Amino acid sequence: MTNSPDSPRPRHPEKAHRPDSPIQRKPAWIRVKAPTSPGYQATRKIVRDNNLRTVCEEAACPNIGECWAKRHATMMILGSVCTRACTFCNVATGRPDLLDPHEPDNVANAVAQLGLAHVVVTSVDRDDLEDGGAGHFAAVIRAIRARAPGTTIEVLTPDFLRKDGAIEIVVAARPDVYNHNLETVPGLYPEVRPGARYYASLRLLDRVKELDGSIFTKSGLMVGLGETRQQVMQVMDDLRAVDCDFLTIGQYLQPTVKHHAIDRFVTPDEFVAYGKLALGKGFLLVAASPLTRSSYHADADFVRLALARQARLATPAATSP
Repeated sequence: MTNSPDSPRPRHPEKAHRPDSPIQRKPAWIRVKAPTSPGYQATRKIVRDNNLRTVCEEAACPNIGECWAKRHATMMILGSVCTRACTFCNVATGRPDLLDPHEPDNVANAVAQLGLAHVVVTSVDRDDLEDGGAGHFAAVIRAIRARAPGTTIEVLTPDFLRKDGAIEIVVAARPDVYNHNLETVPGLYPEVRPGARYYASLRLLDRVKELDGSIFTKSGLMVGLGETRQQVMQVMDDLRAVDCDFLTIGQYLQPTVKHHAIDRFVTPDEFVAYGKLALGKGFLLVAASPLTRSSYHADADFVRLALARQARLATPAATSP
């Protein structure tokens, strides 16, 4: 049976052939309450009124109730359909939407209406665009600067694979934080992130620092996909080799039976240990917990990140005896 012309397009057509992987029952430390607060409803209305999408909704983030109650929403630009087919991600895949020329202004208006001190702007992958959407990111940054000049801006971009000059376009717009997630260890890329290349993602973070060392760089990992502790530690070392400032580590949660299966639920104590290891390797800031996501508590984390840099710069370098 095929869909009629009026039927909604399937959200994950590329996963239809995959065998079902039963979704495991979440442990007590993962469960969250359904969002019902007045603050959540107010945030939802602002997002809808400005015709915007958020990764909070599109990626089925477990923290949406907590964050939206505080009027914190992560904007997702460049449409709602991704050109990649990562097996962990709940964002729809397929033929992407046309770019909305009003989106930069709409995002800026929403940021002002929400009164955000810090905003995270992310996107789907747009391999169909010549610059991968970099110019649109830059336009959104400029619009926010004009409409809400006191708001600090964090971008979470795609890898811009084979998009020459794209990283330079985004960096030239001067976001305060440039985030690009490695997502998992390199050995799992063929299964988890097949359209991406681990070392290309590392090179992106390295290139940001080459272009503007004042911009904080940030990356994130999911755990519970089948990685080992040693592999996670190697990723930490790789990120420090490109001077990445901030690392987030969170538990992978399986969106549907067609997505990559959860290998295991990492315990809270293990997250604490990962956080200590990462700080020992030289990151300015680490956020590691079962519910940590790239933009979770990003506003408070930006303040901590800036203070950590100031403290490091104020500490005299050790001298050799």
